[in-house]
Amino acid sequence: MSKKKIPAELTEAELGELAGRFKLLGEPMRLKILQAVCHAAKPVGEIVLATGSTQANVSKHLALLTAGGILERKKDGQCVYYGMKDQLVMQLCELARSQNRD
Repeated sequence: MSKKKIPAELTEAELGELAGRFKLLGEPMRLKILQAVCHAAKPVGEIVLATGSTQANVSKHLALLTAGGILERKKDGQCVYYGMKDQLVMQLCELARSQNRD
């Protein structure tokens, strides 16, 4: 029998934070955005093209993903680039995807 490490119980604050993170990932458009920027930071216009959505809609989701600590925002002159801040999110998505294939 293998000895798996039993995770410690989460506090109420940790449970709330974790639930909020999963809530952010529960929107297909946000996952499309993550897919668009997972390899390299991109300006909003390129993210709009990659997702096929409107700039207003993409901007709303970018703000939420940035506030949630999943994406980071960097300004370069007049252009704002969005890229991955938390690479573990993409690993989590890949784990969930691989479970669906089994």
